[in-house]
Amino acid sequence: MTKSELISAVAEKAGLKKVEAEKAVAAFITTVTGALKKGDKLSLVGFGTFSTAKRAARKGQNPQTGKKISIPAAVVPKFKPGKTLKEAVNSKK
Repeated sequence: MTKSELISAVAEKAGLKKVEAEKAVAAFITTVTGALKKGDKLSLVGFGTFSTAKRAARKGQNPQTGKKISIPAAVVPKFKPGKTLKEAVNSKK
């Protein structure tokens, strides 16, 4: 599903105009991004938890040239699905 398909689905399910749904989806993305940038954790009960993790610097290898490279440390976003979401995805209905 693409972002535009998500916006259409939200508009249909919530009874909104596409412009309003687009604003809602953009606001959600902005809010999650802002919370993660600050180092906060965002929990949506039943859906899942957005958080960040520190990835240490490490050595790697360019697969095309075989040259050794340094990969810098980074903070990466994580998502842990909630129980309700896992059950919904795994249900056979």
